[in-house]
Amino acid sequence: MDEKKTTVGIFGGSYNPVHIGHMMLASYLQQWKYVDEVWLTLSPANPLKDAGALLPDMKRLAMLTLAVGETPGLDICDIELSMPRPSYTINTLDLLAERNPDKRFKLIIGSDNWAIFDRWRDSQRILDEYGVIVYPRPGYPVDRSRIIDGMEYVDAPLAHISSTFIRNGIAMGRDMKYFLPEGVFKYIKDNKLYSSTSK
Repeated sequence: MDEKKTTVGIFGGSYNPVHIGHMMLASYLQQWKYVDEVWLTLSPANPLKDAGALLPDMKRLAMLTLAVGETPGLDICDIELSMPRPSYTINTLDLLAERNPDKRFKLIIGSDNWAIFDRWRDSQRILDEYGVIVYPRPGYPVDRSRIIDGMEYVDAPLAHISSTFIRNGIAMGRDMKYFLPEGVFKYIKDNKLYSSTSK
């Protein structure tokens, strides 16, 4: 493996909406040099989740763009928006590797997803060819004595915030600006997103 390649962490999600917990984790992994860069990768639909509650892709992408801004080491990846659906992570990683031969890619997932990782398409090939960085999620402890090849556990500092919590708070009329990256809450309010009257 060419050690001169830039290592990029692929942090996928629906980002419905992106919140400070997402950004804290991405920043930590990049600044503490678990990877050289983190690409927040917008998913159009998760094959294991109900896609009915998702905002349109372009609105979620707009919020990601506001959140990332010009932050060094962080970027947005929208490759999955132009891929066949449902999108599978192995296909995303393969296409990214093909288009970016100067980079090596690693997958970033929470311990909740790690608990069901064997259900993912070609999960063993993801481990063997790319590698997986696992961060903690409440209620999903990782047995560190059972760390396997291709998997790295990172005890990252986290805010226990979910996009569901954000959406529910907005629907209840709460002021959520401290839970969201700068500009994102204003975008949500200006576009009347997630409110009880929004479509």
